[in-house]
Amino acid sequence: MIFGNLIAANQTSIKRMLAYSSISQVGYIIIGFIAGNPDGYTSMSTYMLTYTFMNLGAFACVIIFGLRSGTDQIRDYAGLYFKDPWLAFSLTVCLLSLAGIPPFAGFFAKVYLFWSGWNKDLYLLVYTGLLTSVISMYYYLRIIKIMVTRDGKDISAYVQEYNTVSSLQPSSESLVIPSSIELGITICVIASIALGFFMNPIINIIQETVLSSSALFIA
Repeated sequence: MIFGNLIAANQTSIKRMLAYSSISQVGYIIIGFIAGNPDGYTSMSTYMLTYTFMNLGAFACVIIFGLRSGTDQIRDYAGLYFKDPWLAFSLTVCLLSLAGIPPFAGFFAKVYLFWSGWNKDLYLLVYTGLLTSVISMYYYLRIIKIMVTRDGKDISAYVQEYNTVSSLQPSSESLVIPSSIELGITICVIASIALGFFMNPIINIIQETVLSSSALFIA
């Protein structure tokens, strides 16, 4: 958690930032594993489910931007919202969910994960998780701030020349077929939002599965 977040906060490449951020996310997940009880395993599984969508969505947004602009530098995202609102919105949702901002799914999954650790007296790990989560908010929100800059002179040259029609997106005069990556981004964005509103049923289903698996293993 400490290593991943501190290194991620100093990256200029968004791909490397997400890669080091993934290390910190694994650190959060391990809290549930160390708790070693049904709540811990349930919280770990729940977080992995939500993390899959928000992380894949973020990487997919970065891939799309890279294909259309040829860069992965964070500073080159300046003004993206005004050139491609959909992509900027999608990346914003995924980053906010990764940061654990309500009402996105990442918030509820992270709260449950920390709660399971707290109940097993893993106070040091939980406090470390909370502190490093604040650090992660800094570099996630920094990207969002860059994307929504309103000052024309601050808009990057890459965004100014940005083409919203992807090379992955075959077009004709009558029909435009969305690429599989763009479809995947849409699914990840919907999941990052919707899972937050259905977190309790999801937790109950996973918890029942964990308890059933534990009972079967003991038997």
